[in-house]
Amino acid sequence: MSDAIKHECGIALIRLRKPLEYYQHRYGSPLYGLKKLYLLMEKQHNRGQDGAGIASIKIDPTPGLNYIDRERSTDKQAIPKIFGKVDQGYAQALAADPAAVGDAQRLKQVMPFMGEVLLGHLRYATHGNQGLENCHPRRRLNNWMTRNLVVAGNFNMTNVDELFELLVSIGQHPKELSDTMTVLEKIGHFLDEENERLAQIHRQLGYNERQITQVVAEKMDVKQILVNSAIDFDGGYALAGLIGHGDAFVLRDPAGIRPCYWYADDEVVVVASERPAIQTAFHVKTEQVRELSPGHALIIRKDGNYSEELIREPLEKKACSFERIYFSRGSDRDVYQERLALGRSVCPAILDAVEHDLENTVFSFIPNTAEVACYGMLKEMEDELDRVKERRILELGPQPDATELRKILALRPRLEKVAIKDAKLRTFITNDEDRDDMVAHVYDITYGTVRPGQDNLVVIDDSIVRGTTLKQSILRMLDRLEPKRIVVVSSAPQIRYPDCYGIDMAKMGDLVAFRAAIALLKETKQENIIDDVYDRALAMVDRPLVEQENVVQAIYAPFTAEQISDKIAALLTPEGIHAEVKLVYQSISGLHAACPDHQGDWYFTGNYPTPGGNRVVNRAFINYMEGRNVRAY
Repeated sequence: MSDAIKHECGIALIRLRKPLEYYQHRYGSPLYGLKKLYLLMEKQHNRGQDGAGIASIKIDPTPGLNYIDRERSTDKQAIPKIFGKVDQGYAQALAADPAAVGDAQRLKQVMPFMGEVLLGHLRYATHGNQGLENCHPRRRLNNWMTRNLVVAGNFNMTNVDELFELLVSIGQHPKELSDTMTVLEKIGHFLDEENERLAQIHRQLGYNERQITQVVAEKMDVKQILVNSAIDFDGGYALAGLIGHGDAFVLRDPAGIRPCYWYADDEVVVVASERPAIQTAFHVKTEQVRELSPGHALIIRKDGNYSEELIREPLEKKACSFERIYFSRGSDRDVYQERLALGRSVCPAILDAVEHDLENTVFSFIPNTAEVACYGMLKEMEDELDRVKERRILELGPQPDATELRKILALRPRLEKVAIKDAKLRTFITNDEDRDDMVAHVYDITYGTVRPGQDNLVVIDDSIVRGTTLKQSILRMLDRLEPKRIVVVSSAPQIRYPDCYGIDMAKMGDLVAFRAAIALLKETKQENIIDDVYDRALAMVDRPLVEQENVVQAIYAPFTAEQISDKIAALLTPEGIHAEVKLVYQSISGLHAACPDHQGDWYFTGNYPTPGGNRVVNRAFINYMEGRNVRAY
């Protein structure tokens, strides 16, 4: 994605199902769980680079010793920094008690993070500041073990205001208005209620307070806590939580918007945002890793038993398609195949754009994350050339000329590495105009890859969000190769609407497809549609959440996708460029065919999976009309 946007987060949870000494004996290290947590986080580093954090729970700790540990960092190398502190704690523990090196239970007493339940998080700051306090995991601490709660997640809630007011209405005084804090406190509230319910029952049965604590840990109904907590959640979420006595859970939203996978055997239960991370860290096959069902929670009890439990009735599954286009690691078996299919799917439109002149067309990709889609595009172009070769060979007749035959057989798509990103380039200039000129050189070209004035140049990207980098840098750079035509291809459809479930696309005016539609409405004297949508959005935004409708879809209704693509090309073509510029976008049908199990497409179609999404898009349009450069959620 040439336009840098922030997105998603990553979670990693490990429950060691055997005593710690088992792992020391079998794997030669008491740090088995921590090493695996490190691997899970590094293999999901793509999901968050604004910060990271880990937490651990020690099961059945000795009273008086710390049993909940947490470390967070916003350092650029947050994961190594965090685990460097873990390693430092290990060294200090051995220095204080050298005999602990061969005794896992003894090491558990003296070493931080030497626990059976481990939680990791990688953060992209889509909302809120980037301070350490906003890093996950977040804690809710209490002297009663069974009331402690640690939460980390990949989520955005669209109804934070309502959730906040619910907390206030039950007498709480939350210290901040954020989805993380409201989620933490809401689950914490029902955790407290469950503690009190069990305590009252067993006091009446004659149990003393120490016995009650033990009974609460054994009989706590984690499923009901989550049912009560999540009933009002509106958003996309994969929430992981640890309870102080050792129970753990991971909860997924009813539409399956945010990804979540898990694996279990007799040694471990593991959860992560991406399947390949689990496969690599634990050396298991694709089929052994399960997807957490939408609306369900994986609940892992203190005794190591686990189950998937229904928490909220599942909705129509709308798993995020952006995960497949760009965000998830391409090492996943299915993601790789889907990106190949995305590249193949756009080829008919590409052929039209280059007038089927494959002999004078060069193919490439920007940035590197579009490489797999480029392979798919090349495979489809190879198939197209095979059809061309077959037709031309048949036209040669029964006794073809050998020279002509060799010329036909030599035809193949021309793939070149035309662009290189210089990630180290920095500018010392502060003047905006001069700085833009320097930024335009972040990418560099490979000279001699295009025949000047003769070749078309087709460059595929994952998606085009704002188009800023295209206009300021990429198109000018490609034009220096002197192609007769530049065709920029997006393996994703036009991004027309903001996201509110994890991707940092919160403002309508940032989206180049929206700007193109507005420009077309003005050019065609249909400004009345803009005013009408504004009035309807104002009337809609204060209605109850369940009544929300996306009125902004009317902005795009008068135009075809091709008309909007052409207008985007006009908006993004810099002055003075010599080549003709065309834009080709993925179709919605092509997206769905390529990613059949990930039908979440609201940023392309406006069909939000929850009513909160409809309210966000209406608010985003109002903000645009009123000139307020603020987020809509």
